[in-house]
Amino acid sequence: MALGTMTWGGDTDPDEAASQLVAFVDAGGTLVDTGDIYAEGEAERMLGALLADLVPREDVVLATKTVARRTDGPFGGGASRGALLSALEGSLRRLGTDHLDLWQLHAWDAGVPVEETLSALDYAVTSGKVRYVGVSNYAGWQLATAAALSAPAAGVVSGQFEYSLLERGIEREVVPAAAHHGVGILPWAPLGRGVLTGKYRTGTPADSRGASAEYAGYVEYHRTERAARIVQAVVTAAEGLGTSPLAVALAWVRDRPGVIAPVVGARDTGQLTGSLAAEALTLPPAIRSALDDVSGIEFGYPERGTR
Repeated sequence: MALGTMTWGGDTDPDEAASQLVAFVDAGGTLVDTGDIYAEGEAERMLGALLADLVPREDVVLATKTVARRTDGPFGGGASRGALLSALEGSLRRLGTDHLDLWQLHAWDAGVPVEETLSALDYAVTSGKVRYVGVSNYAGWQLATAAALSAPAAGVVSGQFEYSLLERGIEREVVPAAAHHGVGILPWAPLGRGVLTGKYRTGTPADSRGASAEYAGYVEYHRTERAARIVQAVVTAAEGLGTSPLAVALAWVRDRPGVIAPVVGARDTGQLTGSLAAEALTLPPAIRSALDDVSGIEFGYPERGTR
């Protein structure tokens, strides 16, 4: 598992963030993922402070993302060379470090030649300020283009995509492209934005993201009739295995082809501990097959091939 920090600096305060980071590292976790737009940079600042005072920097694989607009002006967002290198300096400053282990492009920028974008990644790696580079939320052709054109020193090694039993769209083109180019997949929202835990089956808990003004729409996206059928299958599987729906959902996505580590965020340390406990669960083939069937997506031409 990887630790996500999207809510840090917003719904997650410094004390709770500290508790989560310690629990994660104590459990053997290493990859911590953040982004320069999370809470307008506060998530990076909070994480940087914790790495300075609480957990040694060398104990974590530090990952962040950029491209989304942070400020006004020509270098306040986007994937131009100037904007990316400006963003890199800002992230290093907020995180209090001289290098990033993984620097990710948060989105494709159609307004900038991909060669220019990749040249900035190459400079970041050859300068020693970044160890590895990745992308996020790319379509299959975008991922393949970036992976094929990136310089050997700054080859794309990872891609973050929404991936769960409720969102399997990347299996059409992104997963095959990633496999072809040797790119590892880091699923975000592996719990279907919280819906796969089963807590929204009968309403919206007051302490959930679904009840938050900031995240209500984010959760509502997956509260559909199709999702309800999948959630029920997950709950049934969990009851049969004597575990939680959360563990079943995480174990399913963790073991999908090409997946490196699901990125899990948590409301509190107890919830995070439950996610980390899912590492011990291996789904029986019959249950995995049943979940595959109930959540399956349609494949057509050309993914399925000609007949």
